[in-house]
Amino acid sequence: MPDASGRPAEAAAPVSQGEKTRLRASPLLRRILLLNAVAPALLAASLLYLDQYQNGLLSAEVESLRTQARIYAGGIAEAAARVQDDRAVLVPDVARPLLRRLVEPSPNTQAKLFDTTGLLVADSRVREGQGGAIVTEPLSPPEPQGAFEGWLATVYDRILSWLPRNIGFGGSDVVVDVTPGAPSFDWQPALGPDRQQELRLALEGGVRPYIRRTSDGQLLVSVAEPAKRGNQSVGIVLLTREARQVDERLLEIRSSVLGLFLLALLLTVAASVYLARTIASPILALAGAAAAMRQGKGRAGSVPVPLLARTDEIGILSRDLQSSATALWARIDQNERFAADVAHELRNPLTSVRSAIETLKRIENPEHQLRLLAIIADDAVRMDRLITDIADSSKVDAELSRTASEPVEVGPILAALTELHNTTRKPNDPVVVLELAPGPLAARGVEGRLVQVFRNLLGNALSFSPPNGRVWMRARPTGAIFEFMVEDEGPGIPEAKLDGIFARFYSERPEGEQFGKHSGLGLSISRQIVEGLGGRIAAENRRDEGGKVIGARFVVRLPLA
Repeated sequence: MPDASGRPAEAAAPVSQGEKTRLRASPLLRRILLLNAVAPALLAASLLYLDQYQNGLLSAEVESLRTQARIYAGGIAEAAARVQDDRAVLVPDVARPLLRRLVEPSPNTQAKLFDTTGLLVADSRVREGQGGAIVTEPLSPPEPQGAFEGWLATVYDRILSWLPRNIGFGGSDVVVDVTPGAPSFDWQPALGPDRQQELRLALEGGVRPYIRRTSDGQLLVSVAEPAKRGNQSVGIVLLTREARQVDERLLEIRSSVLGLFLLALLLTVAASVYLARTIASPILALAGAAAAMRQGKGRAGSVPVPLLARTDEIGILSRDLQSSATALWARIDQNERFAADVAHELRNPLTSVRSAIETLKRIENPEHQLRLLAIIADDAVRMDRLITDIADSSKVDAELSRTASEPVEVGPILAALTELHNTTRKPNDPVVVLELAPGPLAARGVEGRLVQVFRNLLGNALSFSPPNGRVWMRARPTGAIFEFMVEDEGPGIPEAKLDGIFARFYSERPEGEQFGKHSGLGLSISRQIVEGLGGRIAAENRRDEGGKVIGARFVVRLPLA
């Protein structure tokens, strides 16, 4: 309901601080950014999960090391073994320098030679130093990583710790233990039952390669191959090599993936910001415009002009919001005028009643008293009719908005109105003539309200028709439109009033009609109903061949069912 200022009652409430914060914030931007970042994040996670690629590199490393161990084992069996009593025996003094020479081209490889009992015979990292001292040379330590490489490796390992991993080569081909500080793969004296079994398998060539990572981060691969002279095993060659190239390749892939991810993330953020500026910011501007309208500041149009000029969905929404605000203000202005007209129309009969009552108190003539009482009764009837029509006019729009339109057969309604008037008319009253197009004739609308329109237009035409005149009601389809016309033989309508006669409380009535018989709302209500049903109503004058006005004509056009 509007207040005295013509604005909706809630428009006077100020915008709260929370609403202002909501208008300034942009949760849509966060949602857009999060949604767009999901794809590159999943891509980065899936690419960083490089177990399959790592397995391929380790598999190639194992095969290369196994081939190398077979070559070493074959060379040692041929050059460092002699046959005694039809039995091949390993010669340690020949095998040690030979093993060191074989391993020299591979600085990251350590070779150990065991005899058939599992005792260590030679080690490529053990040599005789000055003074006969035994010197052990461990594998070279891993190259120190830079700050970026160390950070990237840490992040990568942490991500992998959250993911299920499946590092292996078929389950039975390779033993894999990449936990830092994994135990070494070796044979020592005093072998237990398990080591005796491993020794037997090694002499037969059935030991699986072993992959482990040391506590200082070295990735080591070990393979064992038997050294055979003929069909006899003379020892076991155990090769251990640092798979440094595997880590280097993985680091290269991680760096490439991280760079691509950062680039994709940067583009995602830029695209999200752009999308938010084209969607979220205009929506916030529209929200601000709606808040301004609620405070009564949008009468002249509070939607920013750039939004109204847009050709996309935001522009459509902006123009619809502006149109809604314009229509709301027009309805508020119309209600204000209606309230003023109602007050004016009610004031006249009330003034007449009050005057008659005051006069009635001062006179004693019975005849004059009866005349005053008659005036009061007429004014009461007039006010009752006026209030009834005002109430009907006020609820038309609300009723039409709640009621669904449906096909209404117009022929039987017009036939009933015609028969009712012609049957009950008094002498000298006009005659109603009905002309219907052949076939079914149905308009889309609300039956009760359509009957009200027909009765209002018919009553208006009858009141302006001369005695013994005629009033025509015609109905026909014209394309997709139902057309209804009412014509009379009255004095017609002033040209300047062809549209004004539909205004509320239009007061021009036929000559000689009793004052107060009509409220002046019939045509206004008819226009409300017709336009509420999506149709149009218009008034025009009928003219003869000479151009003389011979009556009035009202035309109603509604969608055809």
